[in-house]
Amino acid sequence: MSTTRIYVMMVFTALFWSGAFITGKLAIREFPAFSLTFFRFLFALPFIFAVLYWKERPHFFPNRKAWPSLILLGVMCTFLYHALFFSALQYTTAMNASLLGATNPMVTALLACLFFREKLGLLQVTGIVLSFSGVVLIVTDGGALFTSGLEVNPGDFLMFAAVSSWAVYALVSRKVMLLYKLSPLMMTAYTFLVCTIFAIPFVGWENPAVYWQGITFGGWLSVLYMAVFASVLGYLFQMMAIQQIGAPRTAIFMNLVPVFTVIQSMLILGESFSLLKAVSTFLILIGVYFATRPAKDSMPILVAVNSKNVR
Repeated sequence: MSTTRIYVMMVFTALFWSGAFITGKLAIREFPAFSLTFFRFLFALPFIFAVLYWKERPHFFPNRKAWPSLILLGVMCTFLYHALFFSALQYTTAMNASLLGATNPMVTALLACLFFREKLGLLQVTGIVLSFSGVVLIVTDGGALFTSGLEVNPGDFLMFAAVSSWAVYALVSRKVMLLYKLSPLMMTAYTFLVCTIFAIPFVGWENPAVYWQGITFGGWLSVLYMAVFASVLGYLFQMMAIQQIGAPRTAIFMNLVPVFTVIQSMLILGESFSLLKAVSTFLILIGVYFATRPAKDSMPILVAVNSKNVR
Protein backbone atom coordinates (compact mmCIF):
# COMPACT_ATOMS: atom_id res chain seq x y z
CA MET A 1 0.00 0.00 0.00
CA SER A 2 1.34 3.45 -0.92
CA THR A 3 2.34 5.96 1.74
CA THR A 4 -0.20 8.43 0.38
CA ARG A 5 -3.01 5.92 0.87
CA ILE A 6 -1.83 5.26 4.43
CA TYR A 7 -1.89 8.99 5.15
CA VAL A 8 -5.44 9.22 3.82
CA MET A 9 -6.46 6.28 6.01
CA MET A 10 -5.03 7.98 9.09
CA VAL A 11 -6.88 11.19 8.32
CA PHE A 12 -10.08 9.14 8.20
CA THR A 13 -9.05 7.43 11.44
CA ALA A 14 -8.74 10.80 13.17
CA LEU A 15 -12.13 11.71 11.71
CA PHE A 16 -13.66 8.47 13.02
CA TRP A 17 -12.29 9.05 16.51
CA SER A 18 -13.37 12.69 16.58
CA GLY A 19 -16.84 11.53 15.55
CA ALA A 20 -17.00 9.43 18.72
CA PHE A 21 -17.11 12.60 20.80
CA ILE A 22 -20.04 13.85 18.74
CA THR A 23 -22.00 10.60 18.69
CA GLY A 24 -21.18 10.05 22.36
CA LYS A 25 -22.68 13.44 23.19
CA LEU A 26 -25.79 12.57 21.17
CA ALA A 27 -26.14 9.07 22.60
CA ILE A 28 -25.75 10.09 26.26
CA ARG A 29 -29.01 12.03 25.90
CA GLU A 30 -30.81 8.69 25.50
CA PHE A 31 -28.64 6.13 27.33
CA PRO A 32 -27.22 6.14 30.87
CA ALA A 33 -23.41 5.97 31.01
CA PHE A 34 -23.02 2.31 32.02
CA SER A 35 -25.57 1.10 29.48
CA LEU A 36 -23.94 3.13 26.74
CA THR A 37 -20.59 1.55 27.63
CA PHE A 38 -22.16 -1.92 27.50
CA PHE A 39 -23.91 -1.51 24.15
CA ARG A 40 -20.92 0.15 22.50
CA PHE A 41 -18.69 -2.83 23.23
CA LEU A 42 -21.41 -5.44 22.74
CA PHE A 43 -21.80 -4.18 19.17
CA ALA A 44 -18.04 -4.00 18.68
CA LEU A 45 -17.30 -7.57 19.86
CA PRO A 46 -18.32 -9.49 16.69
CA PHE A 47 -16.29 -7.14 14.51
CA ILE A 48 -13.13 -7.02 16.63
CA PHE A 49 -13.07 -10.80 17.11
CA ALA A 50 -13.63 -11.31 13.38
CA VAL A 51 -10.58 -9.11 12.74
CA LEU A 52 -8.61 -11.04 15.38
CA TYR A 53 -9.54 -14.37 13.76
CA TRP A 54 -8.61 -13.01 10.33
CA LYS A 55 -5.26 -11.56 11.40
CA GLU A 56 -4.11 -13.96 14.12
CA ARG A 57 -5.97 -17.23 13.74
CA PRO A 58 -3.16 -19.43 15.15
CA HIS A 59 -3.02 -17.26 18.28
CA PHE A 60 -6.71 -16.58 18.76
CA PHE A 61 -6.76 -17.39 22.49
CA PRO A 62 -4.46 -15.72 25.02
CA ASN A 63 -2.17 -17.53 27.42
CA ARG A 64 -4.15 -18.66 30.48
CA LYS A 65 -1.65 -16.89 32.71
CA ALA A 66 -2.55 -13.61 31.00
CA TRP A 67 -6.20 -13.70 32.05
CA PRO A 68 -5.82 -12.01 35.48
CA SER A 69 -4.05 -9.09 33.81
CA LEU A 70 -6.60 -8.92 30.99
CA ILE A 71 -9.46 -8.89 33.49
CA LEU A 72 -7.80 -6.19 35.56
CA LEU A 73 -7.13 -4.00 32.52
CA GLY A 74 -10.60 -4.61 31.09
CA VAL A 75 -12.26 -3.53 34.34
CA MET A 76 -9.96 -0.86 35.72
CA CYS A 77 -9.12 0.81 32.42
CA THR A 78 -11.41 -0.04 29.50
CA PHE A 79 -14.65 -0.13 31.52
CA LEU A 80 -13.66 2.68 33.87
CA TYR A 81 -12.42 4.92 31.07
CA HIS A 82 -15.61 4.69 29.07
CA ALA A 83 -17.92 4.99 32.08
CA LEU A 84 -16.08 8.18 33.03
CA PHE A 85 -16.00 9.38 29.41
CA PHE A 86 -19.75 9.03 28.89
CA SER A 87 -20.48 10.44 32.35
CA ALA A 88 -18.33 13.46 31.47
CA LEU A 89 -20.33 14.08 28.29
CA GLN A 90 -23.46 14.46 30.43
CA TYR A 91 -22.02 17.68 31.85
CA THR A 92 -19.37 19.08 29.52
CA THR A 93 -19.21 19.78 25.80
CA ALA A 94 -17.83 17.39 23.21
CA MET A 95 -15.28 20.10 22.42
CA ASN A 96 -13.98 20.29 25.99
CA ALA A 97 -13.90 16.49 26.28
CA SER A 98 -11.87 16.22 23.09
CA LEU A 99 -9.35 18.87 24.16
CA LEU A 100 -8.90 17.20 27.54
CA GLY A 101 -8.65 13.82 25.81
CA ALA A 102 -5.79 15.18 23.71
CA THR A 103 -3.67 15.41 26.86
CA ASN A 104 -3.50 11.61 27.10
CA PRO A 105 0.10 11.37 25.80
CA MET A 106 1.18 14.07 28.24
CA VAL A 107 -0.41 12.28 31.20
CA THR A 108 1.09 8.98 30.03
CA ALA A 109 4.54 10.52 29.85
CA LEU A 110 4.19 11.98 33.33
CA LEU A 111 3.03 8.69 34.87
CA ALA A 112 5.83 6.84 33.08
CA CYS A 113 8.29 9.15 34.76
CA LEU A 114 6.69 8.88 38.21
CA PHE A 115 6.06 5.12 38.36
CA PHE A 116 8.28 3.52 35.71
CA ARG A 117 11.37 5.70 36.15
CA GLU A 118 11.43 6.78 32.53
CA LYS A 119 13.43 9.97 32.13
CA LEU A 120 12.00 13.31 31.11
CA GLY A 121 14.19 15.94 29.52
CA LEU A 122 13.69 19.69 29.61
CA LEU A 123 11.65 19.57 26.40
CA GLN A 124 9.30 16.94 27.84
CA VAL A 125 8.84 18.88 31.08
CA THR A 126 8.11 22.02 29.08
CA GLY A 127 5.52 20.11 27.06
CA ILE A 128 3.80 18.83 30.20
CA VAL A 129 3.64 22.34 31.66
CA LEU A 130 2.20 23.75 28.43
CA SER A 131 -0.42 21.01 28.11
CA PHE A 132 -1.40 21.34 31.76
CA SER A 133 -1.73 25.12 31.27
CA GLY A 134 -4.19 24.45 28.46
CA VAL A 135 -6.15 22.10 30.72
CA VAL A 136 -6.30 24.72 33.48
CA LEU A 137 -7.63 27.29 31.00
CA ILE A 138 -10.41 24.91 29.94
CA VAL A 139 -11.40 23.75 33.42
CA THR A 140 -11.34 27.25 34.94
CA ASP A 141 -12.82 28.97 31.88
CA GLY A 142 -9.76 31.16 31.57
CA GLY A 143 -9.55 31.87 35.29
CA ALA A 144 -13.15 33.06 35.53
CA LEU A 145 -13.83 30.53 38.28
CA PHE A 146 -11.39 32.32 40.57
CA THR A 147 -12.92 35.75 40.01
CA SER A 148 -16.64 35.09 39.64
CA GLY A 149 -17.21 32.20 42.03
CA LEU A 150 -18.78 30.00 39.37
CA GLU A 151 -19.02 26.29 40.02
CA VAL A 152 -16.54 23.96 38.36
CA ASN A 153 -17.96 21.85 35.55
CA PRO A 154 -17.80 18.28 36.91
CA GLY A 155 -17.67 16.90 33.37
CA ASP A 156 -14.20 18.37 32.81
CA PHE A 157 -12.86 16.64 35.90
CA LEU A 158 -14.54 13.36 34.97
CA MET A 159 -12.92 13.55 31.52
CA PHE A 160 -9.50 14.23 33.01
CA ALA A 161 -10.01 11.25 35.35
CA ALA A 162 -10.86 9.17 32.27
CA VAL A 163 -7.65 10.31 30.58
CA SER A 164 -5.66 9.30 33.66
CA SER A 165 -7.31 5.88 33.60
CA TRP A 166 -6.33 5.39 29.98
CA ALA A 167 -2.77 6.52 30.63
CA VAL A 168 -2.50 3.72 33.19
CA TYR A 169 -3.77 1.28 30.54
CA ALA A 170 -1.19 2.49 28.02
CA LEU A 171 1.65 1.88 30.45
CA VAL A 172 0.51 -1.35 32.09
CA SER A 173 -0.69 -2.99 28.87
CA ARG A 174 2.79 -2.57 27.38
CA LYS A 175 4.25 -4.60 30.26
CA VAL A 176 1.49 -7.23 29.98
CA MET A 177 1.92 -7.64 26.23
CA LEU A 178 5.66 -8.13 26.61
CA LEU A 179 5.29 -10.53 29.53
CA TYR A 180 2.65 -12.80 27.95
CA LYS A 181 3.51 -12.21 24.26
CA LEU A 182 0.12 -10.70 23.43
CA SER A 183 -0.45 -8.63 20.32
CA PRO A 184 -2.15 -5.21 20.62
CA LEU A 185 -5.09 -6.63 18.66
CA MET A 186 -5.54 -9.53 21.08
CA MET A 187 -5.22 -7.17 24.04
CA THR A 188 -7.89 -4.93 22.54
CA ALA A 189 -10.33 -7.73 21.73
CA TYR A 190 -10.20 -9.42 25.12
CA THR A 191 -10.35 -6.22 27.17
CA PHE A 192 -13.45 -5.35 25.08
CA LEU A 193 -14.90 -8.71 26.13
CA VAL A 194 -14.09 -8.20 29.81
CA CYS A 195 -15.54 -4.69 29.73
CA THR A 196 -18.80 -5.92 28.19
CA ILE A 197 -19.27 -8.72 30.72
CA PHE A 198 -18.38 -6.53 33.69
CA ALA A 199 -20.88 -3.86 32.59
CA ILE A 200 -23.88 -6.24 32.67
CA PRO A 201 -24.83 -5.80 36.37
CA PHE A 202 -24.48 -2.03 36.02
CA VAL A 203 -26.93 -2.09 33.12
CA GLY A 204 -29.40 -3.92 35.35
CA TRP A 205 -28.85 -1.32 38.07
CA GLU A 206 -29.72 1.46 35.62
CA ASN A 207 -33.02 -0.34 34.88
CA PRO A 208 -33.39 -0.38 31.07
CA ALA A 209 -37.19 -0.36 31.41
CA VAL A 210 -36.93 3.29 32.41
CA TYR A 211 -35.20 4.52 29.25
CA TRP A 212 -35.63 1.73 26.69
CA GLN A 213 -38.72 3.04 24.92
CA GLY A 214 -37.20 6.51 24.64
CA ILE A 215 -34.24 5.35 22.55
CA THR A 216 -34.50 6.61 18.98
CA PHE A 217 -33.11 5.14 15.79
CA GLY A 218 -30.52 7.92 15.84
CA GLY A 219 -29.45 6.85 19.31
CA TRP A 220 -28.78 3.29 18.15
CA LEU A 221 -26.93 4.60 15.08
CA SER A 222 -24.69 6.66 17.37
CA VAL A 223 -23.80 3.55 19.38
CA LEU A 224 -23.18 1.55 16.20
CA TYR A 225 -20.92 4.30 14.85
CA MET A 226 -18.79 4.26 18.00
CA ALA A 227 -18.61 0.47 17.93
CA VAL A 228 -17.72 -0.01 14.26
CA PHE A 229 -15.98 3.14 13.06
CA ALA A 230 -14.30 4.45 16.21
CA SER A 231 -13.49 1.16 17.94
CA VAL A 232 -12.87 -1.35 15.13
CA LEU A 233 -12.09 0.41 11.84
CA GLY A 234 -10.12 3.13 13.59
CA TYR A 235 -7.99 0.54 15.35
CA LEU A 236 -7.50 -1.53 12.19
CA PHE A 237 -6.43 1.50 10.14
CA GLN A 238 -4.05 2.59 12.89
CA MET A 239 -2.50 -0.87 13.09
CA MET A 240 -1.98 -0.94 9.31
CA ALA A 241 -0.38 2.50 9.42
CA ILE A 242 2.02 1.53 12.21
CA GLN A 243 3.15 -1.44 10.13
CA GLN A 244 3.73 0.74 7.06
CA ILE A 245 5.05 4.07 8.35
CA GLY A 246 5.89 3.37 12.02
CA ALA A 247 4.36 4.45 15.32
CA PRO A 248 5.87 7.98 15.54
CA ARG A 249 4.51 9.15 12.18
CA THR A 250 1.20 7.43 12.85
CA ALA A 251 0.82 9.19 16.21
CA ILE A 252 1.17 12.61 14.55
CA PHE A 253 -2.24 12.17 12.94
CA MET A 254 -3.86 11.95 16.38
CA ASN A 255 -3.37 15.69 16.72
CA LEU A 256 -6.13 16.02 14.12
CA VAL A 257 -8.71 14.48 16.48
CA PRO A 258 -9.41 17.61 18.59
CA VAL A 259 -9.28 19.78 15.45
CA PHE A 260 -11.93 17.64 13.73
CA THR A 261 -13.97 17.49 16.94
CA VAL A 262 -14.01 21.27 17.27
CA ILE A 263 -15.28 21.63 13.69
CA GLN A 264 -17.95 18.93 14.07
CA SER A 265 -19.01 20.26 17.48
CA MET A 266 -19.75 23.65 15.94
CA LEU A 267 -21.48 22.27 12.83
CA ILE A 268 -23.48 19.41 14.38
CA LEU A 269 -23.93 20.28 18.06
CA GLY A 270 -23.91 24.06 17.78
CA GLU A 271 -21.12 24.45 20.35
CA SER A 272 -19.16 27.70 20.34
CA PHE A 273 -15.43 28.06 19.77
CA SER A 274 -13.89 31.03 21.53
CA LEU A 275 -10.46 32.63 21.56
CA LEU A 276 -9.91 30.91 24.91
CA LYS A 277 -10.54 27.51 23.31
CA ALA A 278 -8.15 28.39 20.49
CA VAL A 279 -5.39 29.27 22.97
CA SER A 280 -6.11 26.10 25.01
CA THR A 281 -5.98 23.96 21.87
CA PHE A 282 -2.64 25.44 20.85
CA LEU A 283 -1.11 24.95 24.32
CA ILE A 284 -2.31 21.35 24.56
CA LEU A 285 -1.20 20.31 21.07
CA ILE A 286 2.21 21.96 21.19
CA GLY A 287 2.66 20.61 24.71
CA VAL A 288 1.81 17.08 23.59
CA TYR A 289 4.29 17.41 20.72
CA PHE A 290 7.07 18.36 23.12
CA ALA A 291 6.09 15.87 25.83
CA THR A 292 6.09 12.91 23.48
CA ARG A 293 9.56 13.50 22.11
CA PRO A 294 11.87 10.93 23.75
CA ALA A 295 14.38 12.24 26.23
CA LYS A 296 18.05 11.61 25.58
CA ASP A 297 19.51 8.47 27.11
CA SER A 298 16.10 6.99 27.77
CA MET A 299 13.70 4.64 26.10
CA PRO A 300 10.91 6.35 24.18
CA ILE A 301 7.78 6.82 26.24
CA LEU A 302 4.78 4.93 24.97
CA VAL A 303 2.26 7.48 23.83
CA ALA A 304 0.52 5.84 20.90
CA VAL A 305 -3.23 6.26 21.15
CA ASN A 306 -5.36 3.17 20.86
CA SER A 307 -8.71 3.35 19.13
CA LYS A 308 -10.51 2.45 22.33
CA ASN A 309 -9.34 5.66 23.95
CA VAL A 310 -12.26 7.68 23.93
CA ARG A 311 -13.12 7.79 21.47
